[in-house]
Amino acid sequence: MDHGGHGMTMDLPPFTLGRGLEWSADPFFLVACLVGLALYGWGVARLVRRGDRWPVARTVAYGIGVLTVGLTMCTRLNDYGMVMFSVHMVQHMILSMLSPILILLGAPVTLALRALPVAGHGRKGPRELLLVLLHSRYLRVVTHPAFTIPMFVASLYGLYFTPLFDFLMGSRTGHVAMMVHFFAVGLVFFWPIIGVDPGPHRPGHLMRMLELFAGMPFHAFFGIALMMASSPMVDTFTHPPASLGIDALGDQTSAGGIAWAFSEIPSVLVLIALLFQWYGSEQRQARRTDRAADRDGDKELEAYNAYLASLHARGGN
Repeated sequence: MDHGGHGMTMDLPPFTLGRGLEWSADPFFLVACLVGLALYGWGVARLVRRGDRWPVARTVAYGIGVLTVGLTMCTRLNDYGMVMFSVHMVQHMILSMLSPILILLGAPVTLALRALPVAGHGRKGPRELLLVLLHSRYLRVVTHPAFTIPMFVASLYGLYFTPLFDFLMGSRTGHVAMMVHFFAVGLVFFWPIIGVDPGPHRPGHLMRMLELFAGMPFHAFFGIALMMASSPMVDTFTHPPASLGIDALGDQTSAGGIAWAFSEIPSVLVLIALLFQWYGSEQRQARRTDRAADRDGDKELEAYNAYLASLHARGGN
């Protein structure tokens, strides 16, 4: 029996990691991954050709990020995810909380701004359109925490605990749209927090940490709710194929455990990135202060010493 155009998912053998990682590409995500890698590679090559440097770590982070999308959506994980809640939850967590972080650490917007050519006078090319988008009111709204945090939470509770999830899982198009949504929500949530690329919302490092941890408790509560449920909560996964040899409630409990545990992984990853960025920012500020002192002969220090000397002279009198 076919399930929503994803192939013979009703006759899948019991899940193993080896079977899950077998090739089974979703056309949309396959093309998206290949285009994403090609464009990023073109940008890096263009910078290198003109003698500019681009950090290798950013290229590696972006490449691994796209690879995680491919592993999630272009293998049989995607087939098993149509009939197993636990595998679907792995897909959701990777696409919303791991792939976006890695791709954002690759700074694709910064690369595009540096690699795209400047259009002629009075014209708008891809670079100019990208700048318009970066400064648009729309982007200011969708990257503001008043939008990103509720959207991040609603993608869990508003999707799984309403009929919308079953409706989307009823077709391949709906399933792909859901996965694109998970990825997009992850991007807009983590973009202002990670802060590598330019954007309209750029809070300080401490505020970024607060934004990060603001959404995580809701994520943990969602996982706990699934684990503690005494009956299946999502119709799509209520009657798994007999060939899988799984129990629906046990599989739901596993899905909840995955959602609960996975919230720690991006938190640690982003926190490490933020601490490195904070340290680097402090170092750059210190170097700028040193250069300014070298240029003006350290007038600020001289003025302070003169102030101390005047206080001493006054005290001597």
